[in-house]
Amino acid sequence: MIIGILPQHAISRVVHGLARWRWRPWKNLLIRAFTRAYTVNLNEAASPERSNFESFNAFFTRALAPGAREIATGTHSIVSPVDGEISEFGSIKAGRVIQAKGQDYTTIDLLGGDPRIAQRFANGAFATLYLSPSDYHRVHMPIAGELEQMLHIPGRLFGVSKPLVAHVPRLFARNERVVSLFETAAGPLAVILVGAIGVGSIETVWAGEITPPRGRRIRTWSYPQDPPDFAIGEEMGRFNLGSTVILLWGPETIYWNNNLAVGQPIRMGSAIGQHSGSVPIESDSISD
Repeated sequence: MIIGILPQHAISRVVHGLARWRWRPWKNLLIRAFTRAYTVNLNEAASPERSNFESFNAFFTRALAPGAREIATGTHSIVSPVDGEISEFGSIKAGRVIQAKGQDYTTIDLLGGDPRIAQRFANGAFATLYLSPSDYHRVHMPIAGELEQMLHIPGRLFGVSKPLVAHVPRLFARNERVVSLFETAAGPLAVILVGAIGVGSIETVWAGEITPPRGRRIRTWSYPQDPPDFAIGEEMGRFNLGSTVILLWGPETIYWNNNLAVGQPIRMGSAIGQHSGSVPIESDSISD
């Protein structure tokens, strides 16, 4: 497959630079072409004027206007952390997560080879959420939580389009990713931001830009004292171009909405399930 022999990291470095170039004719050209190609709705952005963005990256990671998304307020609600589409969701069985029909990978591989972390999610649940180029690209908390640890796991930068996800073995466990581990009322939660070719960088609100630089070793940050804590729906990170978010939950802690389906569009803040102590619910708030 051609994508496997491309200089993925070199391409992403070039994209990183070009997306941040502030030369007005250049950034205006990119923003204008992008909004036309992907029918981007700027009316819901905090700054709806294309000319107000200092770079293409600032446009791509634009904030939403206040009230543009409603956060589900049920006592035990689990909400979507992103605008996007449900690629897969379900149970973690024998330590394996479904990538696509006929493709899966292990939680140990996804979490950087650490069996102690993976064990926390044994027999738990997962959801894989794909963000298209036209989607809002900030990532929010699906539930209130306290940050325990963050890992940067270097890797490849395969694209994450449906054909590649269906045919590249263990794609999400091979691509570069940032893993954030939280303790929540529903037990352990991993929010995994997966990179892809053309993804200039991944950042979190507490640590800033994690990539680049891109190294060869796993980097780990722990927060034993005064850990950052987040409310449900609060921003926790963003993609500077790209990609995919994977959620991992512990065993018997959450229940997906009965009408949740693969391929379903979702909006940040809409209810996708409930956490332990509740029963599955019927909801019409998954997508607008």
